Order: sequence, then C-alpha cells, then structure tokens
Amino acid sequence: MQVTNISQAKAQLSALIEKVLAGEEIIIGRAGKPVAKLIRYEKGQAERLPGALKGKIRIAADFDVLPEDIVRAFGMGRE
Repeated sequence: MQVTNISQAKAQLSALIEKVLAGEEIIIGRAGKPVAKLIRYEKGQAERLPGALKGKIRIAADFDVLPEDIVRAFGMGRE
C-alpha cells in the first residue's frame, strides 16, 4: 500500500491509476493524515431488474387515510 499526499497524487495520477489497476491500494493524505483510498473499481453484483417484485408488494386500500384523531389534531376534521 502506497501513501502519497494530495500534490503528489495530482502530479502522478496516471501512474497511480496504473498501480491501482495492478491491484495496489493508494492512500492519499493531507497534512499527514489519510483522507482517501484509491482502489480498483469492481463492477457490482448482478444487474437490477425493474419489476422483479411485481405482484409481491401490496399497498392497503386505506394506506393514505388518516385516523380520525390525527385528522382532528391537525384541525382538518369536519366541524
């Protein structure tokens, strides 16, 4: 694992990217303290499929109906 500061990272970004592609991790620091880690990007898990939960989720018919005591508390009830 290589440790470098921000100004060195700016000047040597292409070389650091090559090291990352080779599997190395790069720590970038500011004022002697680590602030970022440069690592190889790995594609996430399987692609998400829109509609995969279709038919598996049900929303109750009264989902957006407020209970009467809440309606009164907000002054929205019929008076």
